[in-house]
Amino acid sequence: MASWTGARRPAGPGRAEEETVRVAVLGTGTMGAGMARSLLRAGHEVRVWNRTAGRAEPLADDGATVAPDVAAAVEGADVVLTVLFDTDAVVAVGTEAVAAMGPDAVWLQCATVGVEGIRRVQEVGGAQLLDAPVLGTRKPAEDGTLVVLLSGPEALREKAAPVLDAVGSRTVVAGDEVGAASALKLACNAWVALLTAGTAQSLALAGALGVDPALFLEAIEGGPVSVPYARLKGSMMLDGDLAPSFAVDGVVKDVGLMVDAARTTGVPTELLEAVRGLFAEASRQGHGADDMAAVRTVFP
Repeated sequence: MASWTGARRPAGPGRAEEETVRVAVLGTGTMGAGMARSLLRAGHEVRVWNRTAGRAEPLADDGATVAPDVAAAVEGADVVLTVLFDTDAVVAVGTEAVAAMGPDAVWLQCATVGVEGIRRVQEVGGAQLLDAPVLGTRKPAEDGTLVVLLSGPEALREKAAPVLDAVGSRTVVAGDEVGAASALKLACNAWVALLTAGTAQSLALAGALGVDPALFLEAIEGGPVSVPYARLKGSMMLDGDLAPSFAVDGVVKDVGLMVDAARTTGVPTELLEAVRGLFAEASRQGHGADDMAAVRTVFP
């Protein structure tokens, strides 16, 4: 197995050479690839692994080392990031990773796994785990401007700080207990799903009533209900641009986690179930791998 290079990041204002971190990124899909590139730009040493190896290989051109398996990726790493689709994938890959990680390594779990899912992950990660789901899609991942939702022991948070700085514009600490960040992520993604479906409905309603749908976006622009995300997704809907940043099937999975969590607390689920149904219908129509803006296709 190739060794870490031992290179050090150049010093700068408020930053010492010793801050360079050896990072393993497990999962190089839309988000993981972007986060790996952000880490490389920050001067960190990065190894990457993906179950479908071809998705990791382009990162070699950016300076990453492509590992043949999970153990080779994480051996000697200071921080291990998992950027995978769901709980089952995180548990399976995490089990392999923990077996090969050093005792002082930190595991940053960045997927949306929900309340029950993070409990299963913690059974694997134990005292090395930080709960660290992120807000943002392809471009923020590529730009290093994600918002990291973080919970877990303060000592681990401090160890992971250089990595958090590289992948995110800011970190919101949800608490010292693993699980708080995953709970917060469900609340945040509920808002994203509701806003996107609501934007689709307003565009459809305007068109059905004989009004240019683009005027809806113009009307709300700059006012108290103006939301940049509505402009972003609404413009994609109008243009028929469905290049994936957050895929429909990912939304269906996440809203399912929200429904499950809400049921355990007594929070009404009717609105979440309606939204899940809209995205599930978009998936049934063949848009599962398309951007969540494809929910517009459900409306006549």
